[in-house]
Amino acid sequence: MVACEMKYDFVELIKHFNIEGEFIEAVPYGFGHINDTFAAIFKRASGGNHRYIIQRINQNVFKSPENLMENIEGITKHVRKKVIAAGGDPDRETLNIIPTVDGISFYKTPEGDYWRVYIFIEKAQTFQIVENIKHFYNAGNAFGKFQKLVSDYPASKLHETIVNFHNTAKRYEAFKEALTKDVINRAASVKAEIDFVEKRANETSVIINLLQEGKLPLRVTHNDTKFNNVIIDDKTGKGICVIDLDTVMPGSSLYDFGDSIRSGTNLADEDELDLSKVCMDLELFESFTHGFLDSARDFLTPIELEYLPFGAKMMTLECGIRFLTDYLSGDVYFKIHRENHNLDRCRTQFKMVADMEEKNKQMKAIVDKYK
Repeated sequence: MVACEMKYDFVELIKHFNIEGEFIEAVPYGFGHINDTFAAIFKRASGGNHRYIIQRINQNVFKSPENLMENIEGITKHVRKKVIAAGGDPDRETLNIIPTVDGISFYKTPEGDYWRVYIFIEKAQTFQIVENIKHFYNAGNAFGKFQKLVSDYPASKLHETIVNFHNTAKRYEAFKEALTKDVINRAASVKAEIDFVEKRANETSVIINLLQEGKLPLRVTHNDTKFNNVIIDDKTGKGICVIDLDTVMPGSSLYDFGDSIRSGTNLADEDELDLSKVCMDLELFESFTHGFLDSARDFLTPIELEYLPFGAKMMTLECGIRFLTDYLSGDVYFKIHRENHNLDRCRTQFKMVADMEEKNKQMKAIVDKYK
């Protein structure tokens, strides 16, 4: 569970949403670094309890919550229609926003906080690490399916909730700025990590250049496809719902594929201190790639397929750069739970990058096998 230092008046808050039942309690839920998330329990008038997810949007990260919620409302309605048309279960196969009593997708408190409520998807869960390789195939299939479901959604309708979120060249520039400022004098202690980034500086602009040149298609993408952003059904093990849609924006398929490989093929924790435990597992890579391409191969272009392994490496490098930048800046973006936490996270990502570089030929062969 996440720890939340602030106390909220949920009794008052839930009055503003069309929620069924009598409020019992709300407890911190999940492992997210950004928003404050709670599972709220309600008692139905007919008997029995049910739950909702209640979230406070982090405005330090998301500067325009109203635009963010406009994106999510549009995407979830679009996906819901597709799921219904395919004969699926729309209450489990997409996020469903509970509107406010005023009929909108969020509530803004007098203090300026933005809150939203989703239906809680029961008899399913998320995992921080892949515990069953079949889950990873199914997660890949779910992310590929999500991208396919939104492939006809107009990208022009979407707001950029975080400008240049996966512009790795801009992330590198931000790192250089943080390094120059070195606001709390940490740079001298992380020379090895700084050198690691600078040796790969030229690669940080590859994907964005291909997009700008029109060689890679611009797609509606999730942009934060960690394994724990797929809900896995308890009974079937299938990936039934893609969650955490705050960063759904125009982007590249390489972002979605790459971030899943970054987060899901590591056999260790994201903040593992013993780097000998950290590697990019090829069996997991193959499992996810198989699942992803079973959903996505029909609409991906040859150049997208060619660059999938590079996308995995680049999203991993980008994430490590972000952790290192935040460490140099004084830990102002990601929530930390111990001293040097962002540095530990950074080192894990860089170990993954190095391992992917060694296994690049095998990764390409696996993509070729399933494309």
